[in-house]
Amino acid sequence: MLEVRDLVTQFNTEDGIVTAVNGVSYLLHDGETVGIVGESGCGKSVHALSIMRLIPIPPGEIVAGKIFYQERDLLQATEDEMRQVRGGEIAMIFQDPMTSLNPVMSIGRQITEAIELHLELKGKAAMKRAIEMLELVGIPEPEQRVKSYPHEFSGGMRQRAMIAMALSTEPKILIADEPTTALDVTIQAQIVDLVTRLRETLEMSIVWITHDLGVVAGLVDRVQVMYAGFVVERTSVNEIYADPRHPYTLGLLRSLPRVDKRQTDKRLDPIPGRPPDLLGLPPGCPFVSRCRFAIERCLEENPTLEPITDEHEIACWVDVTTASTHEEGIILES
Repeated sequence: MLEVRDLVTQFNTEDGIVTAVNGVSYLLHDGETVGIVGESGCGKSVHALSIMRLIPIPPGEIVAGKIFYQERDLLQATEDEMRQVRGGEIAMIFQDPMTSLNPVMSIGRQITEAIELHLELKGKAAMKRAIEMLELVGIPEPEQRVKSYPHEFSGGMRQRAMIAMALSTEPKILIADEPTTALDVTIQAQIVDLVTRLRETLEMSIVWITHDLGVVAGLVDRVQVMYAGFVVERTSVNEIYADPRHPYTLGLLRSLPRVDKRQTDKRLDPIPGRPPDLLGLPPGCPFVSRCRFAIERCLEENPTLEPITDEHEIACWVDVTTASTHEEGIILES
């Protein structure tokens, strides 16, 4: 369905060039859900906006890579062609629905705009479709709420309305950019459950972007972990929990609170330090200053993704399971 190949996106700022996405590649198969995980500023959202060709130019620029949707390179598509793809074939849910929805247009009108453009339904037929979509995503009394404005909806209802809008045109791919971040954990669980059911009902593929590894556990098939614009680990969702191999992935998992195990005598283990400044990345691994497994080579050369099994790739010079390397090196103090 979708192939992202060696994507590089940069921003020209007064202080220099920021490379927000640095060589990201992956495949999204029909009916599959891929999770993109990493902390704020790692390039997750910029990569999604690059797929949709929504990067503001200037200051942004997609400087390298290819994005194939059903064998068409979206980076070579005209703006008119992209208008048909956006919303019609690839839909996107944004992180904050209050800033994504138009405050002076009713929810129903905002949904029917997309329906009229991509499905060519007009008037009552488009409004009927909008009501059906609000009902599908669990909005009570959809015939009445279709007349409401965004400020009259709760946060969870606004996000459901965004999902209804995205799915109203029957897209083949849904890109969800941290759609549960601003919601409490109960509503988060409801949204994840809703998207899981809709994926099965509508038979679509999903790219789910999040900073929370806990959210993707029951939702995605494969996981890509990003750090400082790079993909540092890629494997199945089960493998990422059972056998994480990159130090950053280990850090993310250890910093998560757990409810399935007794933790009364154990504190959370946060990742020390801060993410690097993308204006001046070090020549080696971008995670080196925060990594307790770092060796001298990590300071000099950034590792590329290499397979350790048929379905598991990491970008690391060290085997974290044994804290050893494939060559001589001195383990640095954490």
